[in-house]
Amino acid sequence: MPSLVGSTVATNYLKNVRANGLGPRTVILKLAGTNLTDANLNAVINYVTSAQGSNGAGDSAFVVAGTGTADGSAFVSGTTDTVYLALQGTGDVTVGTADQGIGGLTVTIEAIFVDNYQAV
Repeated sequence: MPSLVGSTVATNYLKNVRANGLGPRTVILKLAGTNLTDANLNAVINYVTSAQGSNGAGDSAFVVAGTGTADGSAFVSGTTDTVYLALQGTGDVTVGTADQGIGGLTVTIEAIFVDNYQAV
């Protein structure tokens, strides 16, 4: 068996690096409000999946890769208070602007995952 000493396998063994299996870039948005509705959720989704929602970057609009709630339960329109969206794309999402049509919601970026693993 060949020796692994001095190899990138040995060098990187048990190191934690910035990487993900979600795609090249994933942004997690948190939508918070009292008794969110389908209309609230759809307004945010329509905004972030348009060029407008990615700072007018045209082809950099996001795709919604997943949705979820704070406790993992199903979304219930008119009842659920927190929803997370996993967005994939290369744009810079803008949150909190008046043109989103999502008054009464707090929208924050919770995390950004970038898959750019570099061997040490």
